[in-house]
Amino acid sequence: MTRTQKTVFILVALVAVILGLTVNKVLNDQRQPTSTELIDAGIILLPQSRTVPSLEMTDQNGQPVAVDQLKGKWSLLFFGYTFCPDICPTTLAQLRQVKSELPKEAVDKLQVILVSVDPNRDTPAQLKQYLGYFDADFRGLTGSVETLQKLANAVSIPFIPADTSKPNYTVDHSGNLAVIGPDGKQRGFIRAPFNNQKLIAQLPGLVQRD
Repeated sequence: MTRTQKTVFILVALVAVILGLTVNKVLNDQRQPTSTELIDAGIILLPQSRTVPSLEMTDQNGQPVAVDQLKGKWSLLFFGYTFCPDICPTTLAQLRQVKSELPKEAVDKLQVILVSVDPNRDTPAQLKQYLGYFDADFRGLTGSVETLQKLANAVSIPFIPADTSKPNYTVDHSGNLAVIGPDGKQRGFIRAPFNNQKLIAQLPGLVQRD
């Protein structure tokens, strides 16, 4: 083998190695996370998808929304309210931070929805203003207490309706998120408190699922 042939052979081998490493990285980046990785990030998937009840609610723009028609994207439902003193602003700030560090293709498949557990004070206009402090793309939903309870119970994130006759009342609610798939069915939960970096690492793989 001549010197030129040896040089060509070495170059070809190097290119093959580089291509192999690149393909391996791409495959690893696109693989779906394991159950263990998801659980470690606080993401709990249901063994079987759960149908979301057909309920009419109102969004932050005053438009009607059929809850069982949340399709096309992965929806993260957070049951909270705009007058919440602690859990809600912290959670929404965390979700804003997580979203800001996700790759664009993952962001395009996700939507964050605040479901108000305080319809007495959370009008569509109030929801829109409040969500604008965190992310203008975050959505808000409100409805009657009865409708809200039906939805919360259906996705296993209940809350305790407040005594609205008391001044400056608070509402007891969970910090967990309900995960709704692009088919409009509940796929699982994200447990609070959140680990931002673990969510950032695992959400891109989760939203690759059908």
